[in-house]
Amino acid sequence: MTQHKVSLARVIGPAFVAAVAYVDPGNVAANISAGAQYGYLLVWVLVLSNLMAMLIQYESAKLGIITGKSLPQLLGERLNKPARLVFWLQAEIIVIATDFAEVIGGAIALNLLFELPLLWGAVITGAVSIVILLVQGTSRHRAFEATIIGLLAIICIGFLAGLFLNPPDAAGVAAGLIPRFAGPETIVLAASMLGATVMPHAIYLHSSLVRDHFHGNNTRPEITQLLSHTRKDIFIALAIAGVVNIGLLLLAASSLFGVSGTNTIEGAHAAIVDNLGNAIGMLFAIGLLASGLASTSVGAYAGSEIMAGLLHMRIPVLARRIITVIPALIIIAAGVEPTRVLVISQALLSVGIPFAIIPLFRYAGSHQILGVYASRTWVRVLCWLIAAVIVTLNVALLVSAFKA
Repeated sequence: MTQHKVSLARVIGPAFVAAVAYVDPGNVAANISAGAQYGYLLVWVLVLSNLMAMLIQYESAKLGIITGKSLPQLLGERLNKPARLVFWLQAEIIVIATDFAEVIGGAIALNLLFELPLLWGAVITGAVSIVILLVQGTSRHRAFEATIIGLLAIICIGFLAGLFLNPPDAAGVAAGLIPRFAGPETIVLAASMLGATVMPHAIYLHSSLVRDHFHGNNTRPEITQLLSHTRKDIFIALAIAGVVNIGLLLLAASSLFGVSGTNTIEGAHAAIVDNLGNAIGMLFAIGLLASGLASTSVGAYAGSEIMAGLLHMRIPVLARRIITVIPALIIIAAGVEPTRVLVISQALLSVGIPFAIIPLFRYAGSHQILGVYASRTWVRVLCWLIAAVIVTLNVALLVSAFKA
């Protein structure tokens, strides 16, 4: 069998699409809320979450490269019909919760930029995401990846520009790296930040992205190179996402700490304008819009892949886009405070993470499924430690919710 070298340029792409899920509007709400209310206290949550995300996304990508199947496909093959339906239902709830954040975030951005009513902004966000998905729907995955990467670049500029005018306090950042909480509300915020950073639908999707990105069987040397380059792809993409997430918290801690009204994105934007000027405020709103458009497109793609794998049925991704945007429109039309919805939706995503990572870690460590590419012992131990941390945080979140 002919052996071919694999260039890094050929591999770059899937991780950047997955990374967009890590910088969606839910991140903006959770991270700005954390920084504005508690300063640098929860920096450690984002650093730890991002390191977890790198390992989790690599395990998902590896599964797709070696098996040629997505995580939802493998689950669909191994679960009986009732279990598949229950698993799909919780995953579908997670995708809908994700859409809340993404569509509402885009609507808020259009309101900030053009004073459009939120409902109209949500409709426009959904419509533009359909146009983006048309690129993916043509099976030109490179074009879809390039579109998402372009939006990611806009997100970086929009969300990080303010840090250059008002850099964070180095001592405060260092203190924020020490793990600690300051009451039940910080636990809820930490869960929101974790749910916004380690995204369940991105875990399911990454295995599909690499499956669609690479076609045909690969020789063992080729797979080894693919895995090596995939690690680089993930490190670069998620390092960028991590910088954006941490940058949002640092921006809030340095420029918005203690400022009244910053518990909403609109209030945070007003405070940014007051403290850093109109130009930074406009860049922030543009970044938020790019975040909503990119992440809602990726979320619809993920939802389609989850349904196809678990239910063995596929409806057009554009039809899914139209259906799943409806709950967000209803929430907006009901007049619910949008930023609060964003934070709660991210906490809900955190509850969905164990359902994604537990089967992922089982399959990634299985010699029966991955053969010689199964995770090594120390990686499996680390993975299960991550699972334990996430489950513990979720339990703490539920306990604090009941006490409240």
